[in-house]
Amino acid sequence: MSAPMIIRARTGGPRAFVSDTLLLTGRNLRLALRTPQLLALATITPVMFVLLFRYVFGGSIHVPGYPSYVDYLIPGIIIQTSLFGGSSSAVGVAEDLAKGVTDRLRALPTSRTAILAARTLADLLRLAYTIGILIALGLLVGFRFGGTPAQVAAGLGVALLFGYACSWLFTLVGLAARNAESATMLGFIVTFPLVFASSIFTSPATFPGWLRSIAEAQPVTRVADALRELSSGADTTAAVPSALAWSVGILVVSAVLATWRFRRL
Repeated sequence: MSAPMIIRARTGGPRAFVSDTLLLTGRNLRLALRTPQLLALATITPVMFVLLFRYVFGGSIHVPGYPSYVDYLIPGIIIQTSLFGGSSSAVGVAEDLAKGVTDRLRALPTSRTAILAARTLADLLRLAYTIGILIALGLLVGFRFGGTPAQVAAGLGVALLFGYACSWLFTLVGLAARNAESATMLGFIVTFPLVFASSIFTSPATFPGWLRSIAEAQPVTRVADALRELSSGADTTAAVPSALAWSVGILVVSAVLATWRFRRL
């Protein structure tokens, strides 16, 4: 009689975590390429916002300090895209849970933390692609960088960091929702007030007093203002420290809670 086969779990460690994360990131990216309609939707939506606010509403919106509204608009749309891009994590995580994909991955000798890290890393790479499309479109419709290459790179780094933090936040939402429909609804509830009660499309100075105070302090406004300061080469970078603090805080808290929730499934 032959001896029974024993399957040993992979020994944990940083190398195993990195290897598993990269492997699963590739899997998530391949799945995204197999559903080009979702990738197209993620690209077309911000493009529509740019064209709508540039050519339909832009003529009636004037922001102090920005002679051309498009120079105010494009950084805001980039941050909006970072937030919306993170919300796709909620749907992806919830779908994997509902279809049993997560259970199959957990049954493999794979780092459990890598399953979540791969999801957020794949979303970050897709976000970088979409931001590239937005910058190209922005240049076509009149947007211009006023900062040095280092300032522009720092601004885009802030946007990507915020997007990565949002991806972890919505991963937590997806784990709590457990199905795509609930994840979509929860994502909308979170993103809608953050986007429209912010400086993405216009200055909060035009808001009612009570709403202005909220809008100026919330993370989307701080990150959008930080990107504008860096991309325009402004003399002040007052929004950058608070933007980094918000992004790092959201990232750390969300990653810890999402990992804890995932291990309790």
